[in-house]
Amino acid sequence: MTEPVQMDIHRIMQLLPHRYPFLLIDRVTECIPGETLTGIKNVTVNEPFFSGHFPQRPVMPGVIILEAMAQATGLLAFATAGTPEDDTLYYLVGIDKARFRRPVEPGDQLVLNASLTRTRRNIWMFGATAEVNGEAVSSAEMMCAPRSNQN
Repeated sequence: MTEPVQMDIHRIMQLLPHRYPFLLIDRVTECIPGETLTGIKNVTVNEPFFSGHFPQRPVMPGVIILEAMAQATGLLAFATAGTPEDDTLYYLVGIDKARFRRPVEPGDQLVLNASLTRTRRNIWMFGATAEVNGEAVSSAEMMCAPRSNQN
């Protein structure tokens, strides 16, 4: 069995190409390559999307929650396949069965869970969930595929 690993923001930034304001994972608390990853996103009122969504009651947009879950799947893919020697990126190629169960607001800590379900013809398939205080807020099936950033 592979030993679980953690990732701080510095390691996350080595693996993901995202930067402010679009880097949506603050820390990986546990990763078992080839199996699962758990990460966190601390949601603050200073997030740029809150000023317009919605001014009277800030709510994290569902597409941003999905992006945070997708970034968790990307980190799991890198942890599983190893850091590529070239500039390969894992691109999101599909989302199925996306569900939203409750709003995410400033002050919430989003716990992101990704699990690798299978790979087929260079497509990686994942189950992903987001929780706040142990309560599910979103779930989806996600697919990504590696591709050279030079194309």
